[in-house]
Amino acid sequence: MHQPNFFPRLSTLAKLYAADCWVVLDDVQFTRRDFQHRARLAALGDPGERQWLTLATHLPHGRQSRISEARIVDPVISRKRVGLLLRQHYGRSPHWSTLEAVITPVLELVAADGRTAVIAETSTRLLLDLLGWHGSVVRSSTYSVRTGRSERLADLAEKVSADTYLCGTGGARYLCLAPFDEYGIGVAQFRPPAGGGAWTGAREISVLWALATYGPQHLAGLLRDGSTA
Repeated sequence: MHQPNFFPRLSTLAKLYAADCWVVLDDVQFTRRDFQHRARLAALGDPGERQWLTLATHLPHGRQSRISEARIVDPVISRKRVGLLLRQHYGRSPHWSTLEAVITPVLELVAADGRTAVIAETSTRLLLDLLGWHGSVVRSSTYSVRTGRSERLADLAEKVSADTYLCGTGGARYLCLAPFDEYGIGVAQFRPPAGGGAWTGAREISVLWALATYGPQHLAGLLRDGSTA
């Protein structure tokens, strides 16, 4: 379970890739300092050189707005800016044509739809498809669940008939196991491999850098094998 992220980090994508089902948390509070509307791009030849790519987003109810309520400010300008920055960073990659096939539908959606959550979710779905993931995707807003943080996650896991909830390092800090025990659902903590190579900056920069640098076949192999190479 994870919020929709815009061209997500490799650590996030790896967690989703390891699961059979991604429950998109689209009805939780939008957080401006998170990754629902932005991605940190790394320069192709120097992953230490970084720049934020942000979708200017309007929250109709201020800080209390849900992710599903967020809307892009001036979609036409946002589309142009996103396209220019991505080409500037990764257009020289030998894998650019493959990346462009993922980026173009997202750019079209920015201009045509304007819902931040849908754009972010779509960017992640297309990357998962590119890397050969065959799981299913559902949205939390389609289910009626309890409001407690751990209770909500346990209820969602039960709704999709999960036997195990895959928990990231952030969630492990607050998660209460009792609601999962009620359903007989196990909890497994996911930790992405640490190391260099494609995993450089995996918790900080968009997976687009690893794809542009190493290519989708190499990255898919790492995700399947859990390798640090």
